[in-house]
Amino acid sequence: MKRLFAVTLGLLLLGFASSPFPSSASAQEAGWTTLFDGSTLDGWNVLGGANWSLDQSDGSVAADMGIEGHLVTESPYDDFEVIVEFWVESRTNSGIYIRCSDPLEITARGCYEVNISDLRADQTYRTGGVVGVSSPSEVVNAGERWNEFVIRADGPHLTVTLNGIEIVDAMDSTHTAGVIGLQYSAGMVRFRSVRIRSL
Repeated sequence: MKRLFAVTLGLLLLGFASSPFPSSASAQEAGWTTLFDGSTLDGWNVLGGANWSLDQSDGSVAADMGIEGHLVTESPYDDFEVIVEFWVESRTNSGIYIRCSDPLEITARGCYEVNISDLRADQTYRTGGVVGVSSPSEVVNAGERWNEFVIRADGPHLTVTLNGIEIVDAMDSTHTAGVIGLQYSAGMVRFRSVRIRSL
């Protein structure tokens, strides 16, 4: 009986250790800074007309109507790794913008846009693709579940990992520093547990 308990406990611990979503404790130990924890939008500016609202039940901020809008960090970042957890419907059009030089104009022209759009008419830059830079190397649908992006910008080297699968590995030097934006365009989107560390 003791042996069975020890084996079960070991397997449980192994499962926690191999989870693609790092725990808060491990994130803090690795030098991560929390940008959004579900309790407040302090540190973020609201642009556009999306109906952002905090949902204390799952620690997320959600939008599902209004005109296109963004949550934008007050601080700019240059070389970093950011982790963003998100939930979307299959029809959702959203994205994560990085290195936006103009904090009042969040577009794919002035930033790198890591797209969230499973049903995009042009699948070139579907979910996980960096618009205008790199298509995702694999089709990973994000609809109807929680997902995790790990986005790394180290000089001109850009990588995007979605749910543990690296789908973008590209070089581009167009944008070097700027704010980060979370987008609502269509459908339902939820963001939670946004963390960053400098490189």
